Amino acid sequence: MTTVAEIGGSGAKVEEKLFQNRYLVDAGRPHIKVRPHEVPSKALLSLTYTCPAGCYNVNDKGQVEITVDGCFECGTCRVVTAKTGEVEWDYPRGGFGVLFKFG
Repeated sequence: MTTVAEIGGSGAKVEEKLFQNRYLVDAGRPHIKVRPHEVPSKALLSLTYTCPAGCYNVNDKGQVEITVDGCFECGTCRVVTAKTGEVEWDYPRGGFGVLFKFG
């Protein structure tokens, strides 16, 4: 059986490693926007549990909102909502966004 040490891991939990990453907020210029909607599609609702950074949530009106602070820029939301077009996604401006400490 392969151990964590053999595959180069430190034994730290994922959450502990993610805490080391930093996010430089570009105030007033979010790189992701959820288009206005009355009722979110199933794809948009799924982002509340598929986004690895947990950036999406449902507000008290039943609409999906995003807080881009902490976004990993992985593109999950682009893929999930590609057919519906409910999410506008661009890369952050240079120097802003996620700063990975461990690669």
